[in-house]
Amino acid sequence: MYHRHAIRDEDWDRIKDLLPGREGMRGVTAKDNRLFIDAVLWIAKTGAPWRDLPERFGNCNSIWRRFDRRAREGAWRKVFGVLQDPDLEWLILDSTILRAHPHAAGARKNPDGTGGQQDQALGRSRGGFGTKTHAAVSGLLLPVRIVPTAGQEADVTQGEELIEDSPIEVVIGDKGYDSDEPGGGDRSRKREGGDPATE
Repeated sequence: MYHRHAIRDEDWDRIKDLLPGREGMRGVTAKDNRLFIDAVLWIAKTGAPWRDLPERFGNCNSIWRRFDRRAREGAWRKVFGVLQDPDLEWLILDSTILRAHPHAAGARKNPDGTGGQQDQALGRSRGGFGTKTHAAVSGLLLPVRIVPTAGQEADVTQGEELIEDSPIEVVIGDKGYDSDEPGGGDRSRKREGGDPATE
């Protein structure tokens, strides 16, 4: 019997070959990739801090470091792509602001020019210092694509990236994703009759 936060067998079969650390790969073989995924799901579903991760998953700091490495490698984007519902009819766009801790301000860049606040999706908006998370979800409210940006980024600038390569019939978003100007966001998407979508 599986714990309620554990990944289902059919979903595990779809993603197990995407994760590094498999047998036969170069480098260190992971102890248990499935347990690692279950730990990430537990954190995502409960919203608890990493340090509160139950001991059955292993050392919380090691799991967080592994999660962070996979994020930097783009593994989570691949996992989301594989688990995405292939029968998308509706795509719903929205965003939310995540406030950053005051100590996050002033991130230094690396000597090669990488790093810093922009690479960490941090920036200043009228509400303060933080990150804006733009999300596209299916009609069943399952995540399809998530794009983090600096807090001051306008919604309309991310519309195109959120709907790119999605086989959709209908896009629903608030007026933050609407504009009459061509070339950005979902500005070029028009409803039947040629009127810009304003709802």
